[in-house]
Amino acid sequence: MLHIYCPHCAETREEEEFRPKGEAHIARPLEPEATSDEDWGNYLFFRKNPRGLHHELWYHAAGCRKFFNVTRDTVSYQILETYKVGQKPSVTADKGAAK
Repeated sequence: MLHIYCPHCAETREEEEFRPKGEAHIARPLEPEATSDEDWGNYLFFRKNPRGLHHELWYHAAGCRKFFNVTRDTVSYQILETYKVGQKPSVTADKGAAK
């Protein structure tokens, strides 16, 4: 079981309280009505599924009910950091996992 730190509650809680919501940092098209069907479909349905570091959006369903981001290694399941939506991650794929 993962233990996840919620940056809003400032507490580490069990994984059962949270829900993963997919890839983080997905930019919504600025003008949806002017976006082609292909680009709109890509925005809605296509996500990265990397092996290694991945930035994910999570929801604290049984706690504060707020969204936040997680940087997680998809190979080891290790969570490297959590941070509020709108903040930038301190760990990126080019920096690699801190060991």
